[in-house]
Amino acid sequence: MPAASDVATSAKATLTINDQSPVALEGLVGTENELGLDVTALRAKTKAITLDPGYRNTGSCTSDITFINPEAGTLRYRGYPIEELAEHCSFLETAYLLIYGELPDQKTLDTFVSLVSDNTAVNDGLLKILDGFPPDASPMAMLSACINGLCGYHPEVLQVEYEEHFDVTAAKLLGKVSTLAAAIYRHRNHEPGHPTPRPDLDYTTDLLRMSFADGHVDKGTAKAMDLIFLLHADHEQNCSASTCRMVGSSHANLFASCAAAVCALWGPLHGGANAEIMNQLQRIHDGQSIDPDSFIAGVKEKKYRLFGFGHPVYKNYDPRARILKAQADAVLTGMDRQDDPLLKIAKRLEEVALADDYFVSRNLYPNVDFYSGLIMRAMNVPTDMFTVLFAVGRMPGWIAQWKETRDQAGKIYRPRQIYTGPAERHVVPAGER
Repeated sequence: MPAASDVATSAKATLTINDQSPVALEGLVGTENELGLDVTALRAKTKAITLDPGYRNTGSCTSDITFINPEAGTLRYRGYPIEELAEHCSFLETAYLLIYGELPDQKTLDTFVSLVSDNTAVNDGLLKILDGFPPDASPMAMLSACINGLCGYHPEVLQVEYEEHFDVTAAKLLGKVSTLAAAIYRHRNHEPGHPTPRPDLDYTTDLLRMSFADGHVDKGTAKAMDLIFLLHADHEQNCSASTCRMVGSSHANLFASCAAAVCALWGPLHGGANAEIMNQLQRIHDGQSIDPDSFIAGVKEKKYRLFGFGHPVYKNYDPRARILKAQADAVLTGMDRQDDPLLKIAKRLEEVALADDYFVSRNLYPNVDFYSGLIMRAMNVPTDMFTVLFAVGRMPGWIAQWKETRDQAGKIYRPRQIYTGPAERHVVPAGER
């Protein structure tokens, strides 16, 4: 299969602006027949730029990592369908695929897992950063600060020529973010001491063990969380991935670029979405007079906004949601959480929306955030920790996106704008205004 970087120039278009001579635009066709128009030289040739607020119709790069077909509801990592990876692979196996481009054989996987495990411990001096945060501070603020703080303990990441240290740097970030997540969890819960990793446990089990005070982790819980991590590992040029690439294009180091991605993920329109779903369910529950059916009616009347349904990319069912729905059903049954009032409201919303033509005709199906939120709620994960765990899962994608940006040796990202402020003005001295 040809790489995205080997796209063929096999289509052409012409653009005429006012009475200027037509300008030829080359068309780039990707391996999945995606068509893009190369406007790299547009301003030089015409003095015009394209305007695309939100970049929804702008390709910022070519990439070999992830492919999404919005109409078909398809998601592939490095060409592999997400359904097959979810069935046959672990999170770290998928992380290797995203970062290095191929699924590892057993020996290579064992080496990679060991490298991550060997680099999971975090210096106690860095963890003391958390002591400066109130326990009720945003966990995402703590995570971003700690990831940036890693630069001080691993100065080799500051070298512009990153290749020599990349393997261990990537392993350090993957390993240490799990310990940081556990430390943040413990800090917000007023748990004493810092988490200590156990190399004999698998990645996800150890993260959960370090987080929970009693250290007990059910196998089904660990499996569900590992699947959540895998399904969130990358998702093309989303807000946080694009942020990571933009920061990385300045040759900022991997830790700093991923800390910036954490900040982008923080927002409720991105990684904070599954937390917002739980907040919505809580508001419905606290309102008492608003039952799920009345809330759905209010959504149709545009009185309320419905979080967790539909997706800005997919025009069909989110393929990750299909996978996670079955896992959510199994987790809820296995944990005997059927009486949780918020989960009962959520299941009723799901039932009503899937049967209502208003939502079906608009492709407003439950998305991956809806089901991951239900699972983490069933695990008793605090709502404000949802996005931290999302960041743990997304870390391989950010690493892969950062590496690809550096390997492509492109220019620093520098979008243009259309200025709409005042035309030229001249200063009048203060006494004369």
